[in-house]
Amino acid sequence: MYEEFLEDIAQANRLREVNTYLKLIAGTGAILLCLLSSSYIPPLFIALVLSGAILFLAGIDAKTYGELFLVPFTFAVMSVAVIILLSGGGEVYWSWSPFPWLSLSLTSDSINKGFFVFCRVIGGMSALIFIALTTPLIDLFIVMKQCRIPEAIVDLTMIIYRSIFMVMDQLVQTYRAQLMRLGYSSLRESIQSFATLCGSVFISSWDAAEDFIRAMDARCYSGKFVVFGETRPVEAVPTILVGAFLAVSSLVVIATQGVALI
Repeated sequence: MYEEFLEDIAQANRLREVNTYLKLIAGTGAILLCLLSSSYIPPLFIALVLSGAILFLAGIDAKTYGELFLVPFTFAVMSVAVIILLSGGGEVYWSWSPFPWLSLSLTSDSINKGFFVFCRVIGGMSALIFIALTTPLIDLFIVMKQCRIPEAIVDLTMIIYRSIFMVMDQLVQTYRAQLMRLGYSSLRESIQSFATLCGSVFISSWDAAEDFIRAMDARCYSGKFVVFGETRPVEAVPTILVGAFLAVSSLVVIATQGVALI
């Protein structure tokens, strides 16, 4: 998905005009509740609610959402598999010792712990993806300025953010040129093309960065970027929805303390 960046999706979603602080409160509050929960139910509840908000309120394509979730989901599955097989404790359902120094087992405590960690990852990633898909980074820069974060940090973040697009632009152009010349027609050609791609993108990105520096000097850059944007008003309906979501999630966290899968 070279052509479609998260920033493009965030700029076009239906929640674009909602106050940035409300979206950040909803996302960060959900992450904190996932961390405070002692049961697998609250993270699952948060993941379902935020996934519904992303798909139906923000109007994000389900395929795009699924592609974003694929990497953290795979990481969570592998991590949980290790936790379940190695942690032990409680009633033993299955065990195997392939080596004297390695013992694998399925126990009630390990399954509960692994599933709890998995649900936490899913709930936290839902909150992060919600913020990423509904809030353009320029709005976050405005919030950082208003929260009086040191200007050096904000400016450095903006430069890094712009550099990502410069690198991606060079990557896309070089990759398309290689495809047109059948650079990936075989395994050997693919390896050579990939090596050439890495070197070409590095050199092109370096040249683009130098052009960026010269452009800033030509515009009398004095070490401070100006952030243009507007602070959207806090509307009643989004505020009520965010408050209700966090209140219900908090009640779920309190009501399900200590609830385990097995």
